[in-house]
Amino acid sequence: MLWNLTLREIRSQYKRTALGRLWSLLNPLATIAIFSIIFGFLFQAPPPEGTNSGLHAYALWIACGIIPWTFISGSIQAAMSSITANAGLLTKVYFPRHVLVTSMVMSLVATFLVELLVVMAIMLTAAVFVTGAHGLLVLAYIPVLLVVVAITACFVLGIGLVLAVGVVYFRDIQHLWGIVNQAWFYASGVVFPIAMVESAERLLGEQGITFFGAHIPLVEIFKLNPAFHFLEAYRSVLYDFAMPGPVTWLTMLAWAAAVLLVGVLVFRTFQARIVEEL
Repeated sequence: MLWNLTLREIRSQYKRTALGRLWSLLNPLATIAIFSIIFGFLFQAPPPEGTNSGLHAYALWIACGIIPWTFISGSIQAAMSSITANAGLLTKVYFPRHVLVTSMVMSLVATFLVELLVVMAIMLTAAVFVTGAHGLLVLAYIPVLLVVVAITACFVLGIGLVLAVGVVYFRDIQHLWGIVNQAWFYASGVVFPIAMVESAERLLGEQGITFFGAHIPLVEIFKLNPAFHFLEAYRSVLYDFAMPGPVTWLTMLAWAAAVLLVGVLVFRTFQARIVEEL
């Protein structure tokens, strides 16, 4: 049933649209273009140079953040509404409730892999022009990228399970999440590098701005955000052509395991009355 529901979601994502699956690329490409103009051109955000790729382009750097962020944000949003959207199915036949949430995330993982394939092809082409045959190094990191995707899927599934059952009991969560998601986007370093946060922290120190007399560790606070570490992992592979650091791996694994565990426990606790609440 999980497999069939996943296939159903994949087939229905862009059903009856003229461009079909091209929309999965056109939407993030439009976002990349907009933020490249705003932050890369108008605000002159400095793009970091790729460690092994030699790339030094803001549009390419932001692409490696926008695509994963779109998957994280979109998967959580879709998983959150998966139960309420299938209320009719739940009231007709019994099946494990989590299948709806899991199939939704799995269908978006399939789309995400296609998008990453396109991004990787673009990065490879750009790096070949910059460094020659050395740009082919990105192909060696495909297995690493797949592992990162699997960890990310576990992370968003955990959040999706909590929010999916939460929305059944409290519909306001769906609207509240829209506000949280906007703040989370900018707090994750999707459109600006960590160097800008470091500069802001130094500026606060130079101006003597403190929090009740204590130094404001802006960078450390920024790094508490799990999404930042997930995006760093994707950028390491796709932009730097390098292995994510040990801290990044440990942080991702810890967050994914903890969030998935909480998601499963919360879902199991409240799933019994889902149909009644619907």
